[in-house]
Formats: sequence, C-alpha cells, structure tokens
Amino acid sequence: MFNVNCSVQTGTSASRRALANSVFGNVIFNLRSLFVALMVALAGCATTDRTPAPVPPVHVSEDTWRQVDRDISAASLAARGPAENYARSFMESWKGRVHQRTEADFIPWFTSYWTQQWLAVKGAWYKLSAGEGMDPAVKQLAAYLQEQYNRRVLEPVAKEVNPDVVRVRATTLYIQLLGERLQPIPRRYGIPPDRFDQRLRNIQAIALAPPAAQSASLYQIVYADPIAGLPAFAALIDRVRKEAGGAGAGPSDARISPVAKRVSEKLMAKLAISSGASAAAAAVGGVAGMVISLGAAGFGVIAHENERSEMEAQLREELNPALDDMWHSLMEDPVIGVMGGVNHIAEQIEGSVASILTQPVRAQPLLHEDPIPAEPFRQDEENLR
Repeated sequence: MFNVNCSVQTGTSASRRALANSVFGNVIFNLRSLFVALMVALAGCATTDRTPAPVPPVHVSEDTWRQVDRDISAASLAARGPAENYARSFMESWKGRVHQRTEADFIPWFTSYWTQQWLAVKGAWYKLSAGEGMDPAVKQLAAYLQEQYNRRVLEPVAKEVNPDVVRVRATTLYIQLLGERLQPIPRRYGIPPDRFDQRLRNIQAIALAPPAAQSASLYQIVYADPIAGLPAFAALIDRVRKEAGGAGAGPSDARISPVAKRVSEKLMAKLAISSGASAAAAAVGGVAGMVISLGAAGFGVIAHENERSEMEAQLREELNPALDDMWHSLMEDPVIGVMGGVNHIAEQIEGSVASILTQPVRAQPLLHEDPIPAEPFRQDEENLR
C-alpha cells in the first residue's frame, strides 16, 4: 500500500515539472521573438531616417572677404622680414669672405714684381694688336684683371656662400612662412576650407611671360612640394639670375678700367725703360751686356718694392668701392638681388589682393589643382656650398 502511494506521488511530481518546463520554454521563445521583431523595427526606422538633410552653404559677407584679403597681405609682409634677415646674414658673410680673399690673394698677386712685368708684356701686346690709341689695350687689360679677380676671389668664395643659392633659399623660406601664416585665416573667420582655397587660387603669385606654366597662383606655391618642382618657381629664379647677369661676377668695368688705365700707362713706361736696357745689353754683348741686363732688372725690383705699398693702397681705394657696389646690387636691388624672387611674389600677391578688394565676391566652381607638396626648409649653411 505504501509502495503504491509513493509511486503515484512520484509520477505526479514529474508531470508537473515537465509542464512547467514547457511553459517556461514557450515564454523564453516568445520573448526572444519579440526582441528580434523590435530590433528589426528599430533598424527599419533608422534606415528610413539615415539620409541627413542638406547643409545650407555658409554665407561669407564681402566685408569678411575684404578682411581676409588684408590678412593675406599682412601674412606676405610678415614673411618677408625673416627671409630678408636670412639673406642679409649670408650676404654679410659673403662680403667678409670676399674682403679676406682680396687682401690675401688678389692684391699680393697684382702688386708683385713679376705680375707687373707680365702685365707690362700683355699691355704691350694689346697695344700692338690694337694699333693707335690706348683705350683698346686698356679694355683688354681690364677684362684680364676681372677674369683674374673672378678666379682668385669670387669663385672660391662662391663655393662657401653662393649668392644664387642664397636667392633660392630666401625665396623658399618666404613661401614656407607665408603658408604657415595663411593656415589660421579661414578658422579665424569661419570660412569653409574649400572656399578659402578658391580664394587663394584667384590670387596671382608668379606672373611671367607665356607659356602658362611659368605663372602660378598663391594656392599652387604654398602647397607645392617640393617648391623647386613647380615650373613657375624654377622659371622665376632663372629669370632673376639671368637679369642679374654679372651682378655677382666681379667689379664692374667702370671700377676696374681706371685702375687698368693707370697701371697700363705705368707699365708701358716701364716696358720702354726695359726695352732700352735690353737694347744696350745687346749692343755691348758678353759679360758686360749680362751685367747691364741684371742691373736693370735689379733696379726694377728695388724700385718696385719701394712703390708697392703705395700701389696696394691705390688698388684698395679702387676695389673697395667696387665691392660695395657688388654687395649693394646683390642685397638691395629689388629686381636682380638675392631678394628678387621674394619681391616678385610679394608684389604679385599684394597687387592681386588690391585689385579684388573692391570687387563683389561671387561663388565660383572649384577648380581641381593637384598641388606639388613643399620640401621642409632647412636653414643650413652647408646647403649653400
């Protein structure tokens, strides 16, 4: 009896547990289905509302653009100062080195006895070749002296500090600093970057004769990398160098010719004395003739050494103004000097900005330009060698 009752109770408990498990499983399934359906519904709502509404274009007033243009001009002016200081420091070094080599090499060479004898021979030859008159001989002698000055002074100095390289580096530094000063302008006035870039495209920075590749906008030069790879930049530097011509090649003929004229006149006189001594030696002949020739040469060396310090002083009086002229031309001339490239770009930018300050601003389609990236500028004197 006892066993029967126990069996009945045990079967009933199992049945209840099975029913509870079945009900609980159905509830879990229904909850999962409901969650999935809810997520699908939410995803559908999100998909239909995903497309954002078009953002209206930012309005930039004409007064704002005028202020932007003024800031661009100010950025150009601010970039010129450091570029000029950089160029001036190297050109001061160039001038000092030229002075040193002039004193150490050219003046001692020029005033030596044997150089004077050689110049006397060359002067006589030039005079014979030119016929009547002294001027052709003087010009040829001046050209020879200028060639020697280049070889002994300017060319060695250019291996240490080259004005042509200083010109390129100063222009590169100006463009780099200008680009840095332009970056905060659009944020300052809340102007979209593409609108500001279009403004830079409308400003001329390099304007040379055709072809069009020899001209460039402000946008092109500040985003060029390297700047030397921009055809307009290379054309600008080449034009300035050609227009400079002999600005850094040596003292001008106007400075050398007076020196050469006075030297040639003295050398002609010495040559006549030497010719007279040679004729006397030839007439006497033998040991006596040799004594006359050596005596004339010895007298010439002694007389020359007595006059050498005065000759050096006179040469310095002529060469120092010539060197000052060269330095002034290289440093201060706005077109052919080492700042010639900077001045051209700055004048173009300021002129373009001035011309559009009074013009109404109209939206224009963006032009696609592939900028050539800019090489970081290194203020390294080794690059000037």
